[in-house]
Amino acid sequence: MSAPHTPADHAAKGFSHERIETSNGLMIVLILLVLLAGGLVEIVPLYFQKSTTAPIPGVLPYTPLQLAGRDIYVREGCYGCHSQMIRPFRAETLRYGHYSVAGESVYDHPFQWGSKRTGPDLARVGGRYSDEWHRQHLTNPRDLVPESNMPAYPWLAATAVDAQSMPAHMRALRSVGVPYTDAQIASATEELKDKTELDATIAYLQILGLALK
Repeated sequence: MSAPHTPADHAAKGFSHERIETSNGLMIVLILLVLLAGGLVEIVPLYFQKSTTAPIPGVLPYTPLQLAGRDIYVREGCYGCHSQMIRPFRAETLRYGHYSVAGESVYDHPFQWGSKRTGPDLARVGGRYSDEWHRQHLTNPRDLVPESNMPAYPWLAATAVDAQSMPAHMRALRSVGVPYTDAQIASATEELKDKTELDATIAYLQILGLALK
């Protein structure tokens, strides 16, 4: 005669491999718990490392014009084809320059790191070409790069920057840690007066990666 099952035996059976593998709900819950624990172990320490939370020397908050350009860059989906992340491998650094570090992107919300590269990486594009080159390239890329499959953005030159919304945008960024002063916010609208979206986009591109060049 077999011994009667104890509460401990039932508890062990309740979390046996057979029970887990045949219960979709239990499997999902346990997977989520493992992912949560792993995510916390990977992410939480980064909040206490100065190298990931402090700007490197030379990195400053975007000016109103650069910030407007960044918003246009995101709006037009430029990040879909251009990454802003150079990986620490020889082939990457030989082609694009110094590998990307977290301190470059502390004022980016959200940051533009990524892996998709239909076009070249733009992490170090700042200062590589003149403003006029960017102006022609954005208006019609094939005038400068005949094999390019990048779309043209001619409307940027004819569209004024939304200057009125910039102070509110900067105040929102200040609430998440970007150190804009009251004076910078107050002068933002005037700084964007008579500026086009093309001017703003070029200003943003020309600042990318200068701190580590």
